[in-house]
Amino acid sequence: MLGIKRLGLVAALVLVGVAPAAAAQAAAQPSEQDTQYLQAMHQVNLYEIAAGELAQKKGQNQQVKDLAQQFVTDHTELDNSVKNLAKQLNVQLPNEPTTDQRAALDQLNNASGEEFDRLWVTQGLTSTLQAIQATQTEISQGTETQVVQLAQSALPVLQAHNDALVQLAEQLGIPVPQASASGTPSPGGTATAPGGTTPAPGGTSTEEAPAPGGTSTEEAPVPQQS
Repeated sequence: MLGIKRLGLVAALVLVGVAPAAAAQAAAQPSEQDTQYLQAMHQVNLYEIAAGELAQKKGQNQQVKDLAQQFVTDHTELDNSVKNLAKQLNVQLPNEPTTDQRAALDQLNNASGEEFDRLWVTQGLTSTLQAIQATQTEISQGTETQVVQLAQSALPVLQAHNDALVQLAEQLGIPVPQASASGTPSPGGTATAPGGTTPAPGGTSTEEAPAPGGTSTEEAPVPQQS
């Protein structure tokens, strides 16, 4: 009987030790905002890497080719950070770009010469602007410290991309999209976001040509949400 009582006590102590650990693990789960931001940024990275690789092969303008190479490098590094953090936080990431992003990539595949260059810049402007807006939203609304820090590190890179694209667009005579007057898009909100379960660079498509980001231009529309 004494042995049984001791066994019962040991079991009780084990359960007491497990309960706090389970509670701590549950408390460590990232918020919906943090989760959707990681998912959205992963899809942004998938699109930008694929589009950048296409531009290196098909671009006619040397500045387009050089900028595309930089985008591939930067988004590959960013995506490695996203994937490592998602693994730590048990966040499941999508396996491919969104439907609209794939449509945008199809457009690039079907374009050539100057048309390709202009389309790549137009899509990049929309995608990058939305990525910036989503990242700013994560910085202000995120609750998981590591995800917020990731967003803070990503923001200057994305802003540098946008600046380079704006300069190139001005040289090529391409309209530059502006932030939506309705507010800053954010993953999980009513606005679209860069690629999560909510619409993202590749969220809503246009009738003529979807582009990574939602809003379209008169010359070359693109997919949704950086």
